[in-house]
Amino acid sequence: MGRRREEKVDEEELARLMSTEGGASKIRVKMPNTKVNEMFAIAENILGGRRVTVLCADGETRMARIPGKMRRRQWVREGDLIIVWPWDFQDAKADVKHRYTKTQSIYLSRKGALPKDVDIFGMNAMTDDFDDEDGLFSNDSDTTSTKSEPPVEEAETEEEDDDDEDLDALFS
Repeated sequence: MGRRREEKVDEEELARLMSTEGGASKIRVKMPNTKVNEMFAIAENILGGRRVTVLCADGETRMARIPGKMRRRQWVREGDLIIVWPWDFQDAKADVKHRYTKTQSIYLSRKGALPKDVDIFGMNAMTDDFDDEDGLFSNDSDTTSTKSEPPVEEAETEEEDDDDEDLDALFS
């Protein structure tokens, strides 16, 4: 039996999804219906027999069942972003409702629609909240700007040396 090939990102499709017409930032893929308790999840283990272990957006690990209508049309692999619907009477189990392609998953991550627990691409992390005042985590571009600053600091140290000479003159 052959090995399944890796799913590729369709750059044209991603560009089409990211394009905003008329300034509206509308999400253009299917979203979970929170009114009926659907949520995002990541497929962790394929167990066989139409069963998969998933990590849900609420932090729970559930055993999900792939329904018959999805069985041969949409193959669920490990690491796929899916929509699950937890059972009302048994919270440790769920049904798989939809599987996203890799392109759609990256799109949702860029839009910031994914919760932190299931964002495997890590693209919705806000970098503006982090202030690096000490320069410990600076990039190469930041180090070049700090390299231009030391001559300014040297000029300040020369002024401090003048102050030290004035102090020495007072005490002599």
